[in-house]
Amino acid sequence: MSGILYGIGTGPGDPELLTIKAVRIIKECDMIALPVSQVSFGTEPVLLEPKNKKREKFLSGCTAYNIVSPMVPEIQQKEILFVPMPMIKNKEELKKVHDISAEKIIELIKEGKKVGFLTLGDPTIYSTYLYLHNRVAKKGIPTQIICGIPSFCAAAARLNQGLAENKEQLHIIPASYGVGEALKLSGTKVLMKSGKKLKEVTEEVAKTGQKMQMVEDCGMKTEKVYHSIAEMPQTGSYYSLIMVKGES
Repeated sequence: MSGILYGIGTGPGDPELLTIKAVRIIKECDMIALPVSQVSFGTEPVLLEPKNKKREKFLSGCTAYNIVSPMVPEIQQKEILFVPMPMIKNKEELKKVHDISAEKIIELIKEGKKVGFLTLGDPTIYSTYLYLHNRVAKKGIPTQIICGIPSFCAAAARLNQGLAENKEQLHIIPASYGVGEALKLSGTKVLMKSGKKLKEVTEEVAKTGQKMQMVEDCGMKTEKVYHSIAEMPQTGSYYSLIMVKGES
């Protein structure tokens, strides 16, 4: 069996941060898999050929694809498997959706297809790709993760500062699940995907007296940088990343 599933990190948003290896693997893939978050999409993955006009409806909202497209124009001529990844909390429903998608990908790989699943940032960090990776790998099907530049590394570079030095600890925290206890940790706290919870997060940080900075949509055309709590809005985009570092 020559088929394989690649989980390909496309970096945080700037097309120039796409790795050389990612570019090579994408070119070698027979087809590209892309996540679709709209609940209305349904529960079945959909495979569409390059000339199918339905593709544009979903491609316009796919950040990872739009990062890759200008750097790897060949991707526009590849078949695309649109994979449902709805943002719902019902674990049983999610399991069914992920199982169906994994089975479809396994079927394609057994046909000898090289499938490249594109995911923003790095595939190993809070990535939807892992839901499929774990299922496919468990069945003994070839898989490989192609790492990408993580959003928090790009955000720190954008802020022109380090994440951690010497004995300083670094903590990566999903902000949507609450940050109260995490803010008590020493060192640098990176709060990921904090957009919808921004108001609550800023209030929690303010109580601690620590310094807080945020990069929203890092590396994208819509990028915004905030250097203090006072500057920040009450809500941010899905790709809002906060750094809490030391005392103010």
